[in-house]
Amino acid sequence: MTDLATLWEVGLPLAGTAGGLGYAKVRAPRVFWSLVGLPVATTRFAITYRSTMDVCGLTVQPSRFRAFLVRNVARRPDVQPVPPKVRRLRVTSTGLRVTLRLPAGLEPADVMAASERLRHAWGVHSVNVIETKPGFVELRMTGYDVLRRVRMPRRRVPSGPMTVPVALREDGTAFVRDYLKVPHALTLGANQSGKSMYQRNLVAGLARLPVALVGIDCKRGVEQRGYASRLSALAITPEEADGLLDGLVGEMEERFDLLSEHGVGDIWALPDTVRPAPVVVLVDEVAELFLVATKKDEERRDRMVTQLIRLGQMARAAGIFLEVCGQRFGSDLGKGATALRAQLTGRTVHRVNDKQTAEMGVGDIAPDAVVTVLTIPPDRPGVAVAGDTSGGWSRIRTPALTAAEAAAICAAHAHLTPDLPALADFRPVVPGADAAAVPVPLVKPSPATA
Repeated sequence: MTDLATLWEVGLPLAGTAGGLGYAKVRAPRVFWSLVGLPVATTRFAITYRSTMDVCGLTVQPSRFRAFLVRNVARRPDVQPVPPKVRRLRVTSTGLRVTLRLPAGLEPADVMAASERLRHAWGVHSVNVIETKPGFVELRMTGYDVLRRVRMPRRRVPSGPMTVPVALREDGTAFVRDYLKVPHALTLGANQSGKSMYQRNLVAGLARLPVALVGIDCKRGVEQRGYASRLSALAITPEEADGLLDGLVGEMEERFDLLSEHGVGDIWALPDTVRPAPVVVLVDEVAELFLVATKKDEERRDRMVTQLIRLGQMARAAGIFLEVCGQRFGSDLGKGATALRAQLTGRTVHRVNDKQTAEMGVGDIAPDAVVTVLTIPPDRPGVAVAGDTSGGWSRIRTPALTAAEAAAICAAHAHLTPDLPALADFRPVVPGADAAAVPVPLVKPSPATA
């Protein structure tokens, strides 16, 4: 009986501890990672690093000089292969960051190809390999699935006049929409895939910046009418969209006249006193612009598509940027669709209904990402694959944000809404608010973009 009582006294706290850790692993993965996962992963990495690199084929034969030193100075007959040198190991709230110096003969693609083997060897949730500079890569290891419950990183992301953190990457870093690097983008996804959530987060971030927001929502404004207090213009029918796009092209041409007058290449090189506010055009369900029922509709469609293509080709220098959203977008929509898609270099693809849509979204810029798009489960709305023409891509997920919350953010920043005289006829009227626009302060260029 004494032995049984002793076992009960010892086993009960241990069972409680194990149960608490199991609960934390499911309900509070950050806590579990800090208490258990981090020390285990760090120890395993330190002990098995060299052997893991060797079995994963990430070692190279040493140089003749090194081999000479090993044999004649260290007096060791065996010359071991050389793995990448660990330059830095940093702990984060979601995983580990390891900077490696690659030896001659090894390239970043070799490490990227072995990322899945490294993940299993060190017992972490994922390993993402990022080339930081020539000869150096960073292993971004996450200890748990950070996309299961999105929490944006506390660390401040790089800021700029046109930079918006929109979602969380699977490596624990923020996915940032930087319009100065990727001026135009396309967002695709089936119904209930989370693309509306992505748009809400994007609008909420843009609403805080001194930029003009222009909406085109041909579903009678059901998605964008809530942002009316922060929109400089809104079109809710194809007929209104036709006139709005003409106005945008006119605005672009006026800005080109201004650039020519000052002898500069884009609006960020203009003096602060004359620089116009940048404009982001939000097109919801782009297929509605392509659908036609009569010959007259076809002429209007061709005119709108032509104007969109012109904006995509030339508007970046004038500070006008496109955000196009839809369920499908390809040559089956009609004339001009492929030419327009080629200008939308930023791509975000949520869950889709068929392989062809995934290929339309990322097949031309990152073919290996198509399979990842097709494996997005329907019970995880907001998960998407984001990429651009550089060939890089990653899985992301947007944090939850309701339409009411996004509308409230827009209303709180309505004083930042610029007045665009060329689009004055399309300025939405907000009940209970002054319809007159408040001039917005001009954006000063950052040192990196000046």
